[in-house]
Amino acid sequence: MHEWALAEAVIVAAHQEAEKQNIKQITKVLVKIGELQQIDLDIFKFALENIKNIYDDLSFDADVIDLEVEPSLLKCKVCGIEWELRDLTRLKEDESEAIHFIPETAHVFMRCPGCGTPDFEIVKGRGVWIQSIEGVL
Repeated sequence: MHEWALAEAVIVAAHQEAEKQNIKQITKVLVKIGELQQIDLDIFKFALENIKNIYDDLSFDADVIDLEVEPSLLKCKVCGIEWELRDLTRLKEDESEAIHFIPETAHVFMRCPGCGTPDFEIVKGRGVWIQSIEGVL
């Protein structure tokens, strides 16, 4: 269900931004997805296609939406080591699910691979945002 809510938000936000920029026909939307969101891209794409059909007045098709996953980057505030989510293989399914819904819960379930502290910064790889919109004025 999380993917469906995000997909609807992307479609509505893209349409609103296109209106602000006086874009009549959207030709490309680049959506960035932080790795920590752990979005199922197939479900997300399916949701984009189906939600688009609900909004008949939108000036674009779901197939103009490109998805790009931004790798995570985490940095320990104690020892300074940097790592990525994929470097950790010991997350349980329920822990991974919690991080999917609320990336900040990573501090509860993850530890620095260098010193073991939960005191780290999420430098990048969280959130879902529209990076760019292209279209015909």
